[in-house]
Amino acid sequence: MREWPTVTTSEGKPREACGVFGVRASGQPVSHLTYDGLYALQHRGQESAGMAVSDGQQLVVVKDMGLVTNVFNEYKLAGLQGHLAIGHTRYSTTGASSWHNAQPVYRHAGGGSFAVGHNGNLTNTAQLADDAGMLPGTVGSDSDLLAELLARQLEGRGEDGDLVQALAEVLPTLEGAFSLVLCDRDRLIGVRDPHGFRPLSLGRLDDDGWVLASETPALDIAGATWVRDLEPGEMVVIGEDGPVSLRPWPAGAIEPRLCLFEFVYLARPDSRLYGQELHGARVRMGELLARQAPATADLVMGVPDSGIPAAEGYSYGSGIPYATGLVRNRYIGRTFITPGQSERAAGVRRKLNPLRGVIEGKRLVVVDDSIVRGTTTRAMVRMLREAGAREVHLRISSPPYRWPCYYGLDTGTRSQLIAANLSVSEIGEYVGADSLAYLTLDGLKEATGAPHAGFCDACLTGTYPTPVPLGRKAEVADGADPGPDGILAAALLPPR
Repeated sequence: MREWPTVTTSEGKPREACGVFGVRASGQPVSHLTYDGLYALQHRGQESAGMAVSDGQQLVVVKDMGLVTNVFNEYKLAGLQGHLAIGHTRYSTTGASSWHNAQPVYRHAGGGSFAVGHNGNLTNTAQLADDAGMLPGTVGSDSDLLAELLARQLEGRGEDGDLVQALAEVLPTLEGAFSLVLCDRDRLIGVRDPHGFRPLSLGRLDDDGWVLASETPALDIAGATWVRDLEPGEMVVIGEDGPVSLRPWPAGAIEPRLCLFEFVYLARPDSRLYGQELHGARVRMGELLARQAPATADLVMGVPDSGIPAAEGYSYGSGIPYATGLVRNRYIGRTFITPGQSERAAGVRRKLNPLRGVIEGKRLVVVDDSIVRGTTTRAMVRMLREAGAREVHLRISSPPYRWPCYYGLDTGTRSQLIAANLSVSEIGEYVGADSLAYLTLDGLKEATGAPHAGFCDACLTGTYPTPVPLGRKAEVADGADPGPDGILAAALLPPR
């Protein structure tokens, strides 16, 4: 198998792969609805944005690098007329950050055309490419490979090619994480992998239109009512007569494993997963953390924005007053911070500013959702001490992040994860905290409100639900479980 270089994250937080959106609604401005949906999903990817729109005759794709508001304006949207559309916001976890890898991916094949948007990572791309006789560099990403496999299926069927039939052939060969939105000239299709690693929801518009979205707030902004989440291993085909549910995988292949970090950090706090609103789940994380790891302090504060709900919960659970101690510069985007450690530390000061009048002379409990590398946390603690904090007690609303993710989350290699190399006390010493404590895995699952629903916790435990691309010996050290079959595959990533 070939081994390819990997992509590493540029900040001290995990980074999501993408957000996907789709709508089929005759008589509605589908491009505008897609724009609004992508805007609601902007947090899931800031590198590029795009949409594909069909009027029944032509399928037009517009995509570019940048935020949704940079890529689209009223002039562009006015020219995208049709009755169905799909959209995508991207953060690259496989493949370079380039226009070619922006999505939706378009193909003309079998006498027709289709477009696909992908959230997640395939883990058997090298094997798929080898089986198809593709050479390195012929596809730009795992999403590009998926589109190519579908196109080959359609070409093999000639004029009788059908996208749903092609999907039925290709989907069972895929491994890893994939929540997909696809469209041809007249149908909108949603797919969720057999483990359901990434979320995907179905909503309904008042006029019998239908919407698919990575997160429920995108349904809300489009004016759609949430109907249900797609089930793991389900394909929903939405045509003129509404949605039809298909099951391309055998029942034995279905094993729900929704990413646990969707609850911790990735999804918006107003999103709903497993029937739970995430803000409430994050508050419960803080309450349980206060019970598990109490501290003697004057104030509780959260690290904006993702640490704030858990900080509120810690305050409720401990009785220690909550206060705003850090102000976030909301004009700094996630892609602003550069990759070097010194640059990341300087980036903390660009993004966060302490309120000296609140902090000075106080013993603080500072709550955040995770520590990945530790560099940004260390810079933040130093900044709080410079602002006059007497003590800094760090509380983290998830367990130590020890293992890389191969299912659509950009975390870097295991050697870059601080908790993979240091004990909790050593991490506390490194970041300069007076004390450090993490929420337990059982506590985190309890806080979700659905502890037995099925989660992927590989980044916390090293137990991977499927074979994953562990290409380095260091990645399989310390008892990591590389998957149910013990298969170690190399990731198909083009040279950067």
